Amino acid sequence: MRVYGNFIDNVRLFTKGGSGGMGYPRLGGEGGRGGDVWVVAHKNMTLKQLKNKYPQKRFVAGVGANSRVSALKGSKGKDCEIPVPVGISITDENGKVIGELNKEEDRILVAKGGLGGKLHTNFLPLKGQKQVIHLDLKVIADVGLVGFPNAGKSSLLSRVSHAKPVIADYAFTTLRPELGKIMYSDFKQVDISGFQLSSVTPYRTAFETIILLTKELELYKEELQTKPALLAVNKMDLPDAQVKLDELMKQLQHPADFLHLFEKSMLPEKAVKFQHIIPISAVTGEGIEELKSCVRKSLDEQDSKDNDAYHRKQLLNLQISSAAS
Repeated sequence: MRVYGNFIDNVRLFTKGGSGGMGYPRLGGEGGRGGDVWVVAHKNMTLKQLKNKYPQKRFVAGVGANSRVSALKGSKGKDCEIPVPVGISITDENGKVIGELNKEEDRILVAKGGLGGKLHTNFLPLKGQKQVIHLDLKVIADVGLVGFPNAGKSSLLSRVSHAKPVIADYAFTTLRPELGKIMYSDFKQVDISGFQLSSVTPYRTAFETIILLTKELELYKEELQTKPALLAVNKMDLPDAQVKLDELMKQLQHPADFLHLFEKSMLPEKAVKFQHIIPISAVTGEGIEELKSCVRKSLDEQDSKDNDAYHRKQLLNLQISSAAS
C-alpha cells in the first residue's frame, strides 16, 4: 500500500470465491455454486475508505447451499462486492492486468466460486478461486505540472483552476497528487495534475533547475520527455526577476556553452524542447492567461497530430486489406 499523507493510491487485497455446496448422491442432487468476488466502481469511494472499512483486506464470497431432499438444486452462495473508486486498475501478484474500472458501476470478476457437488465431481464440492490482487488508482490528467518543492506548483494550480491545494512558504507542502480543471470559453475542459520530484539541493539557478528536472524526468519515466512541453518561469514578482529571466533565455539559446558546469551523471541524455516559454507570477497573476492559452494550443495541436496519425493508420490497414483480397 502506498500512502501520501492521507492519500492512498495502491492497496493489496486477498480474495477468495466461495466453495460449492455438497451434492446429494442418492437423488442426484447438485450443490449450489460458490459465490463470486467482484470489484465494483463507486463514484464517491476512495481507497482510504476501503482500507478503513475493511482493515483485514480479506474478501471471501459465500458458500453454495447443499443439495437436500426439499431442494435438490442448491442455491448459489452470496457474491462478495469490493467497493472501489472510479479509475482503478486491477493487477494480480505477477503484475498481469486483470482489468480497469473507468466509470461508475463498472465491475470485474476477480475470484470465481467453486462448483457445487454433482455427478462428474462425485458429488463433492470444489473450492473457490483464491487470488491476491492489487488496486492502483490512476491519476488521469491532460497536463502535468512538474517542479521541485517550493517552485510554486500549488499556487499556479490554484490560479489556473478550481483546485485548492495547501499553499505555504516551505518545501514539501503538497504531499499528495492535486487535481485541477481549466474551463475555456468554448467549454472545453482540461484536467491538470500537480506532482513533484525529489529535492537534493533546494537552491539553484533556473537553468540548473531545468537541467536537473529533465534528468529526473528521464529517470522517472523516459517517455515523458517525448511529450509536448511548456516552460513556465514563475515568481516574476520578485526583485531582479527580469535580470534572471534574461540570463535564463541566453542559456537556453546556447545550452551547450553551460553544460560544463554540471557533473556528467547529472546531464540528461536528451534535452527537452519547449514549445513556449512564459514568464509568470502565480501570486500577481502575471502571464497566467497567456499560459492557459499556450496549454490549450499545445493540446489542440497534439490532438490534431494524434487524429492524423490514427486516420493514416486506418487508411494503411484498408489498403493492405484490399491488396490481400
